Amino acid sequence: MTNSPMDQQARVDVERLLQQQAETSPAGRAEEIAALLPKGVMFATQPSRSGEPARVPDEEWTLTSAWPYQGQTASGTAAVYYGAGHSHLTRPMIFADGFNYGPSDLAGLWDHFNEPYSTSQERLFDQLLAAGVDIVLLGFDVRHTHIQANAGVAVSCIRQAIDRRQGDTPLIVGGVSMGGLVTRYALAAMESQGEDHQTETYLSYDSPHNGAWIPLILQQLAYFSDNLTPPEPGRPSQADLIKSPAAQQLLWGWVEKTGYSGPVATASPLRGEFLADLKEVNWFPSRPRKLGVANGTATGTGREVTPGEPVFEWSELGGLVGATVHAQPAYGTRQHVGGMRAVPLWASKTYTTEVPPFDGAPGGTLASYGMIADKLGVEIEDRHRSVCFVPSVSAVALKYDPVDWPVDLYTDLSTMPAGSSDLDDFHCDTENSEHSKVTKTLADWILERIAY
Repeated sequence: MTNSPMDQQARVDVERLLQQQAETSPAGRAEEIAALLPKGVMFATQPSRSGEPARVPDEEWTLTSAWPYQGQTASGTAAVYYGAGHSHLTRPMIFADGFNYGPSDLAGLWDHFNEPYSTSQERLFDQLLAAGVDIVLLGFDVRHTHIQANAGVAVSCIRQAIDRRQGDTPLIVGGVSMGGLVTRYALAAMESQGEDHQTETYLSYDSPHNGAWIPLILQQLAYFSDNLTPPEPGRPSQADLIKSPAAQQLLWGWVEKTGYSGPVATASPLRGEFLADLKEVNWFPSRPRKLGVANGTATGTGREVTPGEPVFEWSELGGLVGATVHAQPAYGTRQHVGGMRAVPLWASKTYTTEVPPFDGAPGGTLASYGMIADKLGVEIEDRHRSVCFVPSVSAVALKYDPVDWPVDLYTDLSTMPAGSSDLDDFHCDTENSEHSKVTKTLADWILERIAY
């Protein structure tokens, strides 16, 4: 599959089937609709749990950002685990948490990366500790805030590690998903300010260097649910994650509300500002060896998803309330991707133009459709539950414009010439595995390069 010539700007268009929202509705209708719609923050995921008691860290640090951002100062926590034979921090590897809603769960993050990944019950973090690497898990009090704000927390963590380290072994710094972007920006900003970060290796784990993907129709559905079922005071709404600063900065395509019509690539000013800030600090840090792994394949083999095909149909109250959801079509003009209704309050159809077929692309997957279908109580085929979240071409930081995406999502990365990536070296999984999942292919590659 090849790219369409981008003769038109990637955009979404919403056709209103009701001329205006009704000022009144039948008695009790709003309550009926609210009872049918999903509850809780959409797209937020829960950490995996091993069922074993959480490992107790050897140290815990309370961190405050090295700089304020937009008038606020971010904060976070680090959990430190000493490597074999160490009674003090000696060979630090700072590994930052990724994109999600609310505060980091460092115990859950530990469990996730220390789950057995092979029949021999090998565990990545245990192997790193056994090799004498001290693991510093970096968490954020508000994961969904601006990347630049949490990058300041990462800078404070790097400074703390340097101050507490015995000896002069260089640092390893990186993170999973958004954590890779947070630490990328932190290291580059320190270099631009002339500060020695004493970092020899940077490592990103399925990080969306050029953007991530959540289907546009599902973003609209989150707003749709949010608008019709306002949250209780003090509680987050269904759309709080998708409209958060971090989501606006991470996603290649973003919409601001159910009825939004207009450009989607870098539609949020926050993404444009973040990309400009990255360019101002030289895009990537230059001093460390830059490594990255992708949960997607390198071969250009995607998932079994046909662009534009139906994914699920939700219908309640005799069809008056519901949603139609299709897989993202491949480019074209005014391609139908779904719609939603809550008659007489709302009814609409959604079309996209020149949007690439991200759903089936090679990449780390997220159960985007599955999570929403489950909340709505509708059946969905297994092959549609999880679709691309971080395209392989993004996770390996292939060199291309992150706004226009003049790149084939199905590029065979194994044939790319040297220098095609902003990383010095990268490795992809043998299949399109779950975003951030530890697999033997990825774990072996990481251990060979940073542990032994």
